[in-house]
Amino acid sequence: MNIPTLKVSVPGYSVESEPDHEAVGKIVDDFIRQHFLDQTVVIRGLSSKQHDMPISSLENNIKKYGTDRYDPKRKGDRYENVDGKRIDLFGFRRKMTERTRLFRDLSWGFYHGSIAVHGQPTRLNLLLIYDAAKLKAVLHRYEGRDDKKRDGFVFIDPSKKSEALLAIIRLTN
Repeated sequence: MNIPTLKVSVPGYSVESEPDHEAVGKIVDDFIRQHFLDQTVVIRGLSSKQHDMPISSLENNIKKYGTDRYDPKRKGDRYENVDGKRIDLFGFRRKMTERTRLFRDLSWGFYHGSIAVHGQPTRLNLLLIYDAAKLKAVLHRYEGRDDKKRDGFVFIDPSKKSEALLAIIRLTN
């Protein structure tokens, strides 16, 4: 299967100081709409920095396995949940319309969430775009929280993970 890597230039998107989430969000959302307008997708944000390999190698692994969770020995960040449910990936399910706004929230979450969890902000440099029809949402809860989350997903057919992946978007400067 030929999974494309699309590139979008996001000038000024850095985590040296807090980015303008609204401005970078508009650039990235406009780009996603150009390619996936009126499609329902699940979008997963990543930083290649957390995989300790060149971004091109990470992209090749993702294309081969359909996911960035290609190494069963590597522990995922925040995959534990109260009910012990299996979660293959976290992402946002959205129908991409002219009004959809998503990347500002991803950017904000990676900046502030990474500071809270890892002590430093993280810059997103990859987005994985999945066909939402090939994933199933997993309703789950985190320890110490009462709210139920809908951001966890499993592959409907785990033997065909690559077929669920529509594209990889690389964020460049």
